[in-house]
Amino acid sequence: MTQKAIKETLQLLSQHYPDAECSLHYESTLQLLIATILSAQCTDERVNQVTPGLFQRYRTAHDFATANEEELQTVIRSTGFYKNKAKHIIGACQMILSEYDGQIPKSMTKLCALPGVARKTANVVLGNAFQMAEGVVVDTHVTRISRRLGWTLEQNAVKIEKDLVKIIPKDQWINISHRLILHGRSLCQARKAKCDSCFLQELCPSAHKV
Repeated sequence: MTQKAIKETLQLLSQHYPDAECSLHYESTLQLLIATILSAQCTDERVNQVTPGLFQRYRTAHDFATANEEELQTVIRSTGFYKNKAKHIIGACQMILSEYDGQIPKSMTKLCALPGVARKTANVVLGNAFQMAEGVVVDTHVTRISRRLGWTLEQNAVKIEKDLVKIIPKDQWINISHRLILHGRSLCQARKAKCDSCFLQELCPSAHKV
């Protein structure tokens, strides 16, 4: 895809999804961090079903840091991989208390040092909680659509992100993932893309092929 076509694609995505935002429900940076850890290998919809009860029971970093691991596992069980997630959440909150005075760090390096946090989670927190564009969130929707659009040939999320930040203006890094996720849910679905209804079909090299 040419740079002109990329620009047109970004404009159309912006026009069709002007209010795109993070689909995880949260009221604080800590809650966003926890919800994003839970979202690994799990739908945001499922996470949003679990977090109201979770955040009512555990309200602070100290609550999570001192949680009984088995009890926490029970609460988050339906998100999958609950044993590792519980361990990571407790460990991350212990580190937030001991290393950062209870505050979520505003740094990619420091966030990625927390248990259970890699670039995707760090980008979600930095972009949505702090409005810091350090990179692009790459989830399954972003991966699939970026490849279909010809923006990348990579399969690895870190390599895909490197390709995307080269061609997408920095002021769109935060919003592009939200827009691609909405596009993936509504039209460019994994099993069968709805190319006949897609406003990108004239620009997309994969139109009517997937």
